[in-house]
Amino acid sequence: MERTEISTLGEFGLIKRLTKDLQPHQPSTKKAVGDDCAVMDFGSKKVLMTTDMLLEGIHFNLEYVPLKHLGYKAAVVNFSDIYAMNGTPTQITVSLGISRRFSVEDIEALYSGIRLACERYNVDLVGGDTCSSMTGLTISITCLGTAAAKEIVYRDGAKLNDLICVSGNLGTAYMGLQLLERERLANAEQPDFAGKEYLLERQLKPEARRDILEALRKAGVKPTAMMDISDGLSSELLHICSQSNVGCCIYEDKLPIDYEAAALAEEMNLNIVTCVLNGGEDYELLFTCSLDDYEKLIPIDDLYIIGHITKPEHGCNLIGRNGEEIALKAQGWNAFQS
Repeated sequence: MERTEISTLGEFGLIKRLTKDLQPHQPSTKKAVGDDCAVMDFGSKKVLMTTDMLLEGIHFNLEYVPLKHLGYKAAVVNFSDIYAMNGTPTQITVSLGISRRFSVEDIEALYSGIRLACERYNVDLVGGDTCSSMTGLTISITCLGTAAAKEIVYRDGAKLNDLICVSGNLGTAYMGLQLLERERLANAEQPDFAGKEYLLERQLKPEARRDILEALRKAGVKPTAMMDISDGLSSELLHICSQSNVGCCIYEDKLPIDYEAAALAEEMNLNIVTCVLNGGEDYELLFTCSLDDYEKLIPIDDLYIIGHITKPEHGCNLIGRNGEEIALKAQGWNAFQS
């Protein structure tokens, strides 16, 4: 029997192969695999659903990740998927695989973070499951949300000449991870985090950008396509372009870069633009908007226009500071990389 290594397909290639022939049997299934959330139609409002799994040793390292922060982050990254569809998260279920080295107090600390996230985002924790694990801690969260049918934003709606926008700054969470790993490997009694607290917060305690959606609605702007940035700007932008059958052009001098992140990148001999394009875990919103909305977008705080949509034959490119054209590649997080 032929054997294909999963690493040759990658996460999204594997998902595509496993689900290529799936056809919905229920009329309520409006969008299945292929976006930030599945969409179901149960009446006047549409129900959004997303799920995310975190594995110890793959997605988090408990040598430097506090359990309360881990719980908060595990919940928020699911909320972010709902917001990326222009919806509102409403309920979550939490399932845990727990090894014997964890105490009741440890799991209570994890849950305190999940509960805090639910309180801040007005989401109900409504169920879940627990089981024993032989391989450490596993966290699986499923989140439900709602949206009016006309308000849902998919990945496939980008049009020629649309503006490409992002919220916040990018590459910062990745630099926070590099800082944590550096200090772990240094094995110092007192890690050197002075002046870099913002980078740590971006890695350990991200926030979903509910505020950006609220600002867009107030301005009367509906994105044409949208994703949250979990695997890196390049990867997410290529998803939007592929599913919308368009190309794109973004500009290096328009990328939002935090000073602390840039300074640490230089200190660690890293290219900050590479970190911005491929770092991931920022959980900012990446979206496209009609050129007609330009004047409405400008006043919105912490929102940046970084480029525009082009014809598909032009490809997906970054224009460097000296005018050079560089093809974008999906070099962000890949769950099945060797």
